[in-house]
Amino acid sequence: MTGKLISVNLAVVTEAAWAGDASGRSGIDKRPAAERVTVRADEVVGDFIGERAHHGGPDQAVYAYATEDAQWWAAELGRDVPPGRFGENLSTLGVDVTDAVIGERWAIGSALLQVTKPRTPCRTFAGFWGVPDLIKRFTVCAAPGAYLRVLRAGTVGAGDPVEVVDRPAHGVTIGEVFRALSLEPALLPRLLDADDLPESTRAKVHRRLRTPTG
Repeated sequence: MTGKLISVNLAVVTEAAWAGDASGRSGIDKRPAAERVTVRADEVVGDFIGERAHHGGPDQAVYAYATEDAQWWAAELGRDVPPGRFGENLSTLGVDVTDAVIGERWAIGSALLQVTKPRTPCRTFAGFWGVPDLIKRFTVCAAPGAYLRVLRAGTVGAGDPVEVVDRPAHGVTIGEVFRALSLEPALLPRLLDADDLPESTRAKVHRRLRTPTG
């Protein structure tokens, strides 16, 4: 499957009461970059992350959201939802992000990225949008976008193809992980089939199932 990047988005640092960072600053407001952007093992160069306890790091180095899902939200809320409005670094088109398989690999520009886990909505997101019940609505919608780890550093830019070059046979998707952890606990055992599930997420699944991690 091949889609494309609509834009690569970098943060405009915002100071607000709803910002989760102790300093009161947030990087959720992202805007399309004019030039190509470098992605490395633990960051998108030029981006800003406020709450590093919950965002960023190797398993959450890059965040992707589908333009198709953003368009659904635009209709749902009756407002414009431009690229970057979800705090995503990569706005994609023609990529089924919700049905992306944990561990699948995307070749974009000169970089190689790997799907790791869904995004969990937070109060910073709700505050940024000014929609008090956004966390509940985002959860019910269950189109959370995907975090990615960087397997090969490189540059990415608007218009680059997004090519899925490998897809694990276990078939556990971003959507399944999100629903299992938020709405459908009966799906939890299924998540353990995903070898590339981040260890922090795997440990959470074991805690909820009350099973040993070894």
